[in-house]
Amino acid sequence: MFANLGLLALRLTLGLVFLGHGAQKAFGSFGGPGFAGATGFIGSLGLRPAPFWTALVVGGELLAGLLFLLGLLTPVAGLLVLGTMAVAIAKVHGPKGFFVQNGGYEYNLVLIIAAVALALVGPGAFSLDHLLGLVR
Repeated sequence: MFANLGLLALRLTLGLVFLGHGAQKAFGSFGGPGFAGATGFIGSLGLRPAPFWTALVVGGELLAGLLFLLGLLTPVAGLLVLGTMAVAIAKVHGPKGFFVQNGGYEYNLVLIIAAVALALVGPGAFSLDHLLGLVR
């Protein structure tokens, strides 16, 4: 039972983190840049067409967050996190080193590991995946 509570806590935390980050980029929530600001930043990274890549990032973060919250299609949520955070590391944080206080990739790596571990272990009993019989 405690393992299932731990998985629930991890899923809810990851879900809220990714919903929050997606909302920052999509709507300007929580002091975020909004879609136009995020598009400008993504364009400055050399990703073209910037609106397409921004929509992909925003959609991936919002969808991963929702899926983790619900415990639905957990492996898909894990892959979405892996993809978005791997690009963030490669294009933004990697060159700044490991530690987050220098803008490094430490935080992104923790998110990847948590999401992939959850995808591999499963969402636990308190999930739609479990309720729908998608996992044992």
